[in-house]
Amino acid sequence: MVDHLNHFEFHINLLKSSFNRLLKQPPFNGKEMLQDDQDFLAELVVLVKALENGEDDALYVGQEMIARLIRGYPHLVPLIDRDLFWFFGGDCLHHMPDEEIELFQQLDELRYVSESKGEIFNLEETRARLFKLH
Repeated sequence: MVDHLNHFEFHINLLKSSFNRLLKQPPFNGKEMLQDDQDFLAELVVLVKALENGEDDALYVGQEMIARLIRGYPHLVPLIDRDLFWFFGGDCLHHMPDEEIELFQQLDELRYVSESKGEIFNLEETRARLFKLH
């Protein structure tokens, strides 16, 4: 049987993947970085750990990190998985079109229905089908 990632693990992995993509881009891939850039990366690492540890304020911190990325590094926003905007919610939702929000709402509804029936929900597969990624 295939072990599917749960909702939370899925988003932590997306955050890690997004972080790795950021590391390959200026200003984060240079030999010398400004202190603000170093601080941003360090705070992303702290965010990943906070999510992994289930800290209460991790989602709020994630919202702040996305907002900081949008303000400070708008050219890098396309490197961040859109799922993270939905996952962190709050002000992040202001940066999503209504159609995209509707798709994420549908995905959540399908997940809730499946989980309420005690069924295994394959997030990756359902997401790919709903967002027509195949």
